[in-house]
Formats: sequence, structure tokens, C-alpha cells
Amino acid sequence: LGVLDELLKAIWHAFTALDVDKSGKVSKSQLKVQDNFDRVDFNRMCWTLCARKNLNRNHLLISDEDAFKIWCIFNFLSEDRYPLVIVTEEIEYFLRKLTEAMGGSWIEEKFEDYKGQLSSKQQCLTVWELIELVGMGHFSKGMDRQTLSMGINEVFQELILDVLKQGYMMKKGHKRKNWTERWFLLRPSSISYYVSEDLAEKKGDILLDGNCCVESLPDKEGKKCLFFVKCSDKSFEISASDKKKKQEWIQAIQTCISLLKVGRPAPHREARQKRRDLRQKQQAEQEQLELRMRELQTANENKQRELEAMRKKLEEAAANSAEEERRRLQTQNELEDLYRAEMEKEKMVRLQMEEQVAQKSSELEQYLQRVRELEDMYHRLEEALEDERQARQDEETVRKLQARLLEEEAAKHSELEQIHLRQQQAISQTQAEKEELERERLAKEDALRSAMQQLQQLEIERQEALEQYEEVMKKLKDAANNTKSWKDKVARHEGLIRLIQPGSKGPQKITNWGPAAFTETELSLREKDWQERKNRPTQTQ
Repeated sequence: LGVLDELLKAIWHAFTALDVDKSGKVSKSQLKVQDNFDRVDFNRMCWTLCARKNLNRNHLLISDEDAFKIWCIFNFLSEDRYPLVIVTEEIEYFLRKLTEAMGGSWIEEKFEDYKGQLSSKQQCLTVWELIELVGMGHFSKGMDRQTLSMGINEVFQELILDVLKQGYMMKKGHKRKNWTERWFLLRPSSISYYVSEDLAEKKGDILLDGNCCVESLPDKEGKKCLFFVKCSDKSFEISASDKKKKQEWIQAIQTCISLLKVGRPAPHREARQKRRDLRQKQQAEQEQLELRMRELQTANENKQRELEAMRKKLEEAAANSAEEERRRLQTQNELEDLYRAEMEKEKMVRLQMEEQVAQKSSELEQYLQRVRELEDMYHRLEEALEDERQARQDEETVRKLQARLLEEEAAKHSELEQIHLRQQQAISQTQAEKEELERERLAKEDALRSAMQQLQQLEIERQEALEQYEEVMKKLKDAANNTKSWKDKVARHEGLIRLIQPGSKGPQKITNWGPAAFTETELSLREKDWQERKNRPTQTQ
């Protein structure tokens, strides 16, 4: 699958170069179909198609062959997504390998500075940028072109040709049993040996599998640093140049055998896959973290919106509460103003009633004054009548007339008593009306605290009370007129009434009912009762 991906990447480069109008289509006349090609030849063909268009050879310190090898290394290390790019981690891996192959030392700070410059390019390079980076000698300063070319070739052989180790060693022949120097190439499943390092003449292959083994041999036949590779059908004795090389080859061959046993790929391919898996895992974790951050941000925004909505609701509730409080205070103030207005109105009505009562009391006082004047007049009339009675006591005709007048006086006296009773009833009714009005006023004060309807009802009752009061006053006026009419009648006949009245000659009090109608004790009681009724409305108010 990995080889197929690399071939697809090479094909992508070729098709991209042939797709001149960027339509994603290539004419059949531009393609050549070649049978029985190997991977290197196929890559070289695709390289030829795309290099003519994209490779800028100016100022490059490397040959086209080295550029082709870097192009193949790019396809091996690049990400499996299009357009193809190589990330900084793979760039560092390649440059480290190249520096080690050239025998140089890796400078971490220099690459970190370069990586910082790549931040604007999203930490990746295209194949042509990578060729320019290596070809311009940014990370190979102090190295000549041949060393750089050898380093690129060594990395190419390891990563592309799967050459895990190579070098000259002595091999013992199977037929002649002689020792011959050969150039050995170790791949994951085989060890090839050539006449020389130019690989022009291949002498044979040692096929490796899980049943093979490699072991060290003691020195013999004048050869040192010996080891042998045992396969299912043959065994190969090999002599390294020194103990270090011997140990490196044994360890490398044993690693290949161990990988074949478990079916694992070459170390550099497995390491590449691990790096990709780690990047994918980190990218997935990063995407998961970003998703979680977006979810948290969304949740935070939702919470902020909820808090904002709650704050607005609280503000609206506070505003509504303030508005309700303002309305309540306004209603309370209006009710208080209305209550004060009604109280002022009631106070004015009470003052008017007090004025009216005072006026009626004044009128009543005047009336009593007139009564007293009338009583004085009666006293004077009584004296005159007494003189006249003495003068006419002998006249019989006058006695008859006096008898008739006495009957009329008795009738009038009875009429006066009825008028007096009606007057007393009217006065009592007026007092009861005052008490009723006072009770109604108290009831209206209580009703003012509860509702306007009771105030209206109280106003109606007050109007009825006023009408009743006016009716009573009218009755009092009628009674006063009747009393006045009776006084006129009495005044015309007073002389005759007293002529036949027996009794002492001393002064006597005269009332509406005539002289001596009441005793001194009765008059005192009546005057005291009248004075109490007069003061009671004032105290109530």
C-alpha cells in the first residue's frame, strides 16, 4: 500500500505538470504507456515530465540527479493529501538524515530559526521549495558539492531503495572456498553483493526470511571479524573490516530477520508510519480539543446569552417593580389627595351646618327674646286688664261676653298646647336629625378609607338629611307663623281674659299659654331642658 501511495504521488506530479489549463484533464497524446517498468524508472519518467516545467536550476548546488532523488524522498515523506506538501517534522527528519550522511553535526537552533520563518507558510513546503532549500545549501554550509551529493544519495538509497546498510566486506566462495571482496547492500528481505560500489555487476543475493539466522564466528584461516548468515539452503561466511563493522552488520541483519518474522516493514518505513500516526493522533486530539473549545465557547456564549437574558429580565422586573411602586405611590397619593379633598369638603359641610345651627340658634334666641318681650307685654296687659276688670265688674253683659271669650280662650289654649307639642316634636326631631347626621358623618369617614362608592352614598344621605332639615325648618317656620297668629289673637282679647281670672294681685309670669299657665318650678325645669338641648348639637359637633 505504501509503494502504491508513492506511485500515485509521482503520477500526481506528472499530471499536474501536463494539466496546462488547470482543468484536471490530460490528453492521451501526452501520455506514454510503458510495460515492465520498475519503480525507479517510473519515478524518473514522472520526474522528467514535471521537472521541465517547475524546476528552477539557477543557483542550485546540486545536479538534476540529486534533485530527482530529493523529489523521490519528498514523495516518500510527504503527507497523503493533495496538493502534496511536506510538514516541518518530516523536513527536520530528512535534514537530520542528510547531515548525518555528510558527516556533519545537527544544529537544532538553526532549524528552529528556519521553522519560525515558516509560520506564515503553515509549517510546510512543496517539493520545489524543498529542492531549493537543499540545493541552495542552507543546511550544508562548509560542505562541498560532492559531499552533499553523496549524502543525498545515501539518504535516497535508505529511504527509497530500502538499503539499510552498505559497504565492502570479504565473502568466502562456495565452490573455490576463496575470499573475495564484495560490495554488500542490506535490504529488508535480502543481502545483495556486487563487484564494486557502482553496482554495475551484481554477483548474487542472500534471501532473508524468518528462518534465517546470523551468528558470529571465531577468527580462522587468517581472517578476522567473521560472521555467517545461515539460510534454509545455504550458509554464507563474511569477514568485516573491523569489529565495529562486524557488530553493526550482525545487528542490522538480525533486525531484518526479526522484522520478517513478525511481518513488519523496514525500520524507516515503520518510523514514518509511526510519525504519521502520531501526527494524525495529535491532529485528532487538536481537532477534538478545538471542537471541545468551540463547544465550551458555544456553551459559554449560550450561558452569556442566558445571563444577559436573565439580567434583562431582572432589569425589566426591577423596572416593572419600580413602575408598580410608582403607580402604587401615585394611587396612594391620589387617594390621600382625594381623602383630604373629601375631608376638606366634609369639613366645609360641617362648618356650614355649624353656621346654619348657629344661625338657627340665634334665630331661636331672638324668638325667645320676643317671647320674653311678649311676656312683659302680657304683664302690662294683665295690669291693664285688672284695672278694666275692676271698672266693669258689674256689667252682666260683659260677663256673658267674658264667658264666651273664656270658651274661646279655652279652645285657643288647647290649640296652643297642640302647637306647643308639635313645636316640641319638631325640636326633638331636629335633634334626632342632628344625631343621625353625626352618625352618618362618622360612617362616611370610615367609608372614605374603603371606597368611593360609600362617599357617594354618604353624599346622597347628606342631601336627604339636608332636605329633611329644610322640611323641619319649614315646619318650624309654619309653627312660628301659627304662634304669631295666636299671639295676635291673644293680644286682641287679653283684657277680657284677665277680667274673669281669679288669683292673687301680685305679678305673674305670662307664657304662650297665658298668665300663670306654669308654676315657677315648671318654668325652671323647662328652661333647663331647653338650655341642654341647645348645647347638645354644639358638643356633638
